[in-house]
Amino acid sequence: MYAVIQTGGKQYRVQNDEVIFIEKLDAEANDTVTFDVVALGSEDGIKVGTPFVEGAKVTAEVVKNGKGKKIRVATYKPKKGEKRVMGHRQPYTQVKITSIEA
Repeated sequence: MYAVIQTGGKQYRVQNDEVIFIEKLDAEANDTVTFDVVALGSEDGIKVGTPFVEGAKVTAEVVKNGKGKKIRVATYKPKKGEKRVMGHRQPYTQVKITSIEA
């Protein structure tokens, strides 16, 4: 059984005991979070919600919050002598899926 959840403007296909990286949530480590289910897949077929599947939810435990690897972004304007290099580290939340309820 798998589920498609929506969080942070993105959709993720998840299964039980899977660890995923999602956009940063306002939750501390070892907290429990629930997600609404967009689609639910099983051996019987796929159930798609409008926009969410009624009575279905995914429960997950927050493993940790952190920042991704640094990326370097450079801007440049020709003939003006203008150059700038910036760095960016995207914050994330690592969660472990504990249960999928249909």
